[in-house]
Amino acid sequence: MKYRFHNSSSLRVHATLSTTASLLALAIAVPAGAQVADQSTVGSSTSDADIIVTGIRGSLQRNLDIKRESSGVVDVISAEDIGKFPDSNVAASLQRLPGVSINRAGSRGEPDGITVRGFAGDFNETLIDGRRISTATGGRSVDFTTVGSDFVGQLAVLKTPDVSLSSSSIGATVNISYPKPFDRPGTRVAMTAAGSIQDDAGKVVPTIGGLFSTTFADDTMGFLVDAVYTRRDTQVNRVYVSGWQGGLFAPCQLAGSTAASCSPSDAATAPASDRKSVVGWYQQQYGADQRYTKDERVDGRIAFQWQPSDDVLLTIDDNYSRQKIVTDISGFGMWFNQGDLRNVEQDSNGTAINFIQAGTPTDFTAGRDSRLLETNQVGLNLKWDATENLKFEADASYAKSKQNPGNRIGSENGDIGYGGLLGTALGVRVTGDSKNSFPELTTYGPAGDQSRWSDPSIIGSHVTVRSVQKNSDEIKQFRLGGTWEEGSFRVKFGGRYMEDRFKLENRNTFANNFWQAYAGYGTPSGRNTGVPIPTNLYGRPISMKNWIPGFSGNLPPELLAYNARAYQQYLEGLGNPQTKNIPGFNYADPTVGPNFTGAFDLALDPGSIQDIRERTWSAYVSVNFEHEIAGMPFRFNAGMREEITNLTSSGVGRVPIALVGSEADPTLLNVTFSESQPISTKSSYSYLLPSLDMKLEITDKFHLRFDASRTLTRPSLNTLTPVLNVGIGQRVGALTATGGNPELQPFLADNFDFAAEWYYQRNSYAAVNFFIKDVSNFIVAGTQRQTINGVIDPTTGQPAIFTVSQRVNGPSATIKGVELAWQHVFGDSGFGFNANATFVETNKPYDRTDLSQSGFAVTGLANSANFVGFYDKNGFQIRAAVNWRDKYLQAFGQAQNNSAFGAEPTFVNEALQVDLSSSFDITKQLTVFGEALNLTNETVSTHGRFSNQLLDVYAYGRRFTAGVRYRF
Repeated sequence: MKYRFHNSSSLRVHATLSTTASLLALAIAVPAGAQVADQSTVGSSTSDADIIVTGIRGSLQRNLDIKRESSGVVDVISAEDIGKFPDSNVAASLQRLPGVSINRAGSRGEPDGITVRGFAGDFNETLIDGRRISTATGGRSVDFTTVGSDFVGQLAVLKTPDVSLSSSSIGATVNISYPKPFDRPGTRVAMTAAGSIQDDAGKVVPTIGGLFSTTFADDTMGFLVDAVYTRRDTQVNRVYVSGWQGGLFAPCQLAGSTAASCSPSDAATAPASDRKSVVGWYQQQYGADQRYTKDERVDGRIAFQWQPSDDVLLTIDDNYSRQKIVTDISGFGMWFNQGDLRNVEQDSNGTAINFIQAGTPTDFTAGRDSRLLETNQVGLNLKWDATENLKFEADASYAKSKQNPGNRIGSENGDIGYGGLLGTALGVRVTGDSKNSFPELTTYGPAGDQSRWSDPSIIGSHVTVRSVQKNSDEIKQFRLGGTWEEGSFRVKFGGRYMEDRFKLENRNTFANNFWQAYAGYGTPSGRNTGVPIPTNLYGRPISMKNWIPGFSGNLPPELLAYNARAYQQYLEGLGNPQTKNIPGFNYADPTVGPNFTGAFDLALDPGSIQDIRERTWSAYVSVNFEHEIAGMPFRFNAGMREEITNLTSSGVGRVPIALVGSEADPTLLNVTFSESQPISTKSSYSYLLPSLDMKLEITDKFHLRFDASRTLTRPSLNTLTPVLNVGIGQRVGALTATGGNPELQPFLADNFDFAAEWYYQRNSYAAVNFFIKDVSNFIVAGTQRQTINGVIDPTTGQPAIFTVSQRVNGPSATIKGVELAWQHVFGDSGFGFNANATFVETNKPYDRTDLSQSGFAVTGLANSANFVGFYDKNGFQIRAAVNWRDKYLQAFGQAQNNSAFGAEPTFVNEALQVDLSSSFDITKQLTVFGEALNLTNETVSTHGRFSNQLLDVYAYGRRFTAGVRYRF
């Protein structure tokens, strides 16, 4: 499938922003005053004078000084000392700032991303020392669990853009600064060692790291090296519904129906009781699992600096990280089809809160998911003071990130269980809200016998899945800039070139259909395919008693525990079905029977192949000066940035030519495809991005700010493929396809900030900041139900209807809000606090009653509040942090998304977390510390369109850390 492209050049700028060009010209003629600080200095490493003052109060004062002097809206977190960042995770620290909330990784509970003023993920650009980070995950956001906080010098969150740095983030630009040798001449050493334990995992795991920095040759050369090994083990209990699918029930399916028979139909000629006419939502798949995750990360960094003269400084650095995450999973799952549900009870919203499905199979699942992510960035920076007034800076870097390099297997999964003759008249009932209850099984077990729920004598093999997703992201970037200043007048100018190339491919046992080699559950279920499972493959059952703290809901008594790889090896050990007869092998399937030779080999999925190359040229100019208005210092900064982007998108296309039923699993349909063909397309766009910052110091302590800017956020690279991808294994009644869209244009935002700040005493301030963002070109995950290539659905004899998901540029929306911040230190008592709250709203909230497939709403918006109370005196520190975030719309789309009403939403429920940390300086060099996370044992849960449509609930447990830090 090919897409048509067009070139576009958008130079249209909001009327308010269009005055920036005139202001630039006007600025040249304005008289100057004292020197002005601008955002280009934000995120630079701390100076020698900064490091002398250590501890919480010293860190807070440095942060406050930067915020106060910056020309734009910025919040900063500084290390309290070398090797002493406030939190063990970068995202966890960022959530203490006004307007910033965190997102948590599903299986680990670790903060892996941030939301700024309601904008999450790709809306926030993360830089290291001013350079874009490569990320092989496919998006533009950075997984913060891959960024070690040990030895980070400073985090800066720029909520208004600095055109000399970037304008490619509607949410915020996060600049991570690492220490460098010349930050503090001489020799310094920092070492840390700690052990942590998550209460459910029950295993102490280490963190160990060290930093060495020295200067020599009369302090004209310096060298710094650091390395950290971190491990986190986490055990999580989960209950899930893969998706709440919207569609139409027939009246005969509803509770109380007196119809003699029930054959739900879309045909207008069908009897009234059989005609699908009642709007409702049902669970596509229901289950629970336990996940044990081992997260190991190695971070290393080398930096060299040379200053041959006072006018020249050369910095060369290399940042490396390697993260390996392995998750072992044991669980169960049941699959439902809307047309098979009976005795359906609905609530007033149409949600199926009670139903029965006859003949439901039961799967016991096991899996090992493994991901290796390696990132390396090499950079060179040269600063040259050409004259007293003119300075230049050149910076070049190369970065590459690889996911699952080499011959790795990313995921190994197995399903075993029973069905067919042992299928269950399974009942599921929804009894409460997703924030404190999960759906419960009213009937379960083989043929409804709950006492034989996990009887090994009746369990046989089902599907076997192996897969790996290999991604790479390669970034080349070069920037050259200059600064001319005289007195308080400063002009900055320059440009940047960036090339980002993203590649992706999937290999799995779906592409060759080997996953169904032994599907069917075997003879106990009355099937000809599937083999019995030897009892020696089972481990100790996992009790499901008190599964999720604070949640109600009935679950079966236990999970069967077995190793997915051992299960696959057992099946492979049965031999080659082409050379020997193996009872239970799926000989009847034409895509499996003649091709499987005994090994679950992976095959390339052509539809997954992506090769996206994005090249961006940008140029900028800004003017900064200070003047007086009625005797009050007035600071002014105006700038423009032009960005031109060229995109080449390549993939491999094919279309389905037939759907064939599976004898081993009647819920499956296998797809036969046309020949594959390469597809490549090109597009381009350009935008002018102006920026304006003004600050008026009413008094020395009371300041007013006004900021206006235009920013953009580019689409995720993995959404730009030109290919429509239809998966080879489809479910009956749930046919799906996904399409990329290389014609996507960036989100555009016109941003306005008005802030009042009161610095009423040292280390204390109060501030209020009002903001508005008018965002256009919103990218939405549109869905439509359509035929593809006229293929026939063998279960209906009619053209197959696929739910096709594809992102498109959609409507505009306005987001507005207010940030409140208050930081106070109680004199010399050592006590203090930092508190903030953010309140946001939009003119495009989610409408649950909108059943159109093009429904739209702004995601990520949530009120939030943070409070950090601390004591810091005489070498003893203790800090308590409370973080609250209200319920919010996270995204459109669910794990299984085949709704007739478009992309169903995913909401995250309200969450509150309490953390505690403390340290004590035994000597000036030696410190012991401890940390306790999630003290109140909170859970994280999500739901669908309505609050009782639970999607996921995770119980993360608490984590405790204790360690020692040494520095000199």
